[in-house]
Amino acid sequence: MLRTLIAIAVLLAAAPATAAPPPPKAPPPAPVVTILGDSITAGLGLPENQAAPAQLQAALKALGVEAVVRGAGVSGDTTAGGLARVDFSVQPDTRVCVVELGANDYLQSVDPKIMQANLVGIVRRLKARHIRVVLTASATPRVGSGAYGRAFDAVFPTVARQEHVALAGDLLVGVEDKIALKQADGLHPNAAGVKIIAARLAAVVARVLKTSG
Repeated sequence: MLRTLIAIAVLLAAAPATAAPPPPKAPPPAPVVTILGDSITAGLGLPENQAAPAQLQAALKALGVEAVVRGAGVSGDTTAGGLARVDFSVQPDTRVCVVELGANDYLQSVDPKIMQANLVGIVRRLKARHIRVVLTASATPRVGSGAYGRAFDAVFPTVARQEHVALAGDLLVGVEDKIALKQADGLHPNAAGVKIIAARLAAVVARVLKTSG
């Protein structure tokens, strides 16, 4: 009997232990989208959960795209300001950067050639860091802009074509001319207006995210 028990113990000790199943892999972190822009990006006059970054994140989720949207907006910023701060405002973990600048250049009558050079500089710095870019346009008023307005409007598609980046177009189309979609200052979109902007932008950002690897 004793010999039998000893033999069983030896066999058990020699038998390989059943390997525990490996722990489930954690899902990859959601890609980061950063919006480099002005007061619209900064959410001027709106609570954080109704500002452009939060609404863009929600709009992307509605399209089935999980992402973390980070705001890097400064009210009153121009393309020159964006160029000066792009390296530290857009964090290294950013997968896609939306560049939403230009409206304040128009208000300050910045030479379109200078604005174009600034935008090219921003785009190239981002691309050098392997960050994909979505460029938005800021269209001039339909009347009264003349030759300056035409030169200004041409900058955005020119930069997008030259630098091979996605162009989201003018985000304020259908918003800027509706009082119900603007804040009391008559300039900035309210939460409902930002929701329209976010939905329009989300379609382009989602496409770029899917091709960014």
